[in-house]
Amino acid sequence: MKEQAFKITADTGVHARPATLLVNKAGQYQSDIDLTYNEKTVNLKSIMGVMSLGIPKGADIKVTANGNDEEEAIQGIAEVIKENLGE
Repeated sequence: MKEQAFKITADTGVHARPATLLVNKAGQYQSDIDLTYNEKTVNLKSIMGVMSLGIPKGADIKVTANGNDEEEAIQGIAEVIKENLGE
């Protein structure tokens, strides 16, 4: 299992467009990928799950991947977050 923490710096937080980018990227991997915010964890491959978290600017989130391509999954998700949402 691999995990990485991120801070959301985008003014709008995780709204529909970046959430869609994250879900689409997560869907490219076989691993189970979860997103955790405020002690609530959702499947990162579920747009409804991601949107239900209501992640605002300044939020600390954690992405966890478990499976055959977990390393690649974390790297891919990290790229999307750093390009669109935070650090």
